[in-house]
Amino acid sequence: MEPFDELLRGVRADGAGVHRTEIDGARVLPGLTLYAVASGEISVRGEVATAGDILVVQESVEARGRASVVSGTYEIKGAVARRLTAVLPDALVAPGGDECAAFYAGVGTDGPSIIADRLLDWLMVCALKEWFDREHGDGWLGAQADAVVGPVLKAMHAQPERAWTLALLAKEAGVARTTLASRFAKLVGVPPLTYLTEWRMAVAADLLAESSATVASVARRVGYADAFGFSAAFKRVHGFSPSECRSRCAESA
Repeated sequence: MEPFDELLRGVRADGAGVHRTEIDGARVLPGLTLYAVASGEISVRGEVATAGDILVVQESVEARGRASVVSGTYEIKGAVARRLTAVLPDALVAPGGDECAAFYAGVGTDGPSIIADRLLDWLMVCALKEWFDREHGDGWLGAQADAVVGPVLKAMHAQPERAWTLALLAKEAGVARTTLASRFAKLVGVPPLTYLTEWRMAVAADLLAESSATVASVARRVGYADAFGFSAAFKRVHGFSPSECRSRCAESA
């Protein structure tokens, strides 16, 4: 599965409070919120959204304008999905399409709220994908487009359980180990095996929160032969044990 697809799996609108709003003048917008602009114009952090556009606000920011919008606020669910918020800009604008018209029509009707939630999800996915294709972003998300680092990231994300070494990862990229190590650290900000550990622990946290799998089975699914080594790595990354994660991670999932 593509890393971007995996991240979006945890970005879902469940009772997101989808509603119509009129913005007139200055207003502080909460994050993480999607605004589908029905009419008018909104300006946020140098980004301008006009009628038909989709505005996604990552952090609470001040907006100015006069516009009619349909909005919904998200809760990021899971450790893997929360990695997305670390690489998103404070605000991004993506052009809308026919889906926007369907969204406007679907809000405020007598239909079930689940319909509005799923329409909101569709717009969020389209907006983030359009931004990613256009901007790529910084850090690991943008590095996916790199000819050397991209294949390595995809391999790690697709098979976190594999016994990866720097040599095996370099083989995926078709370069020498020193070349991979240098380029990976430059683009992603950490060495390849450090990133692999962080990714494994994010996947593990979600598995512990979402299922009744044992610590040992979760350890195997993220590449650890025994629960002891896995537990030590998990606590080093998250600051608490896998057992504690059962309740702590589920609360934030």
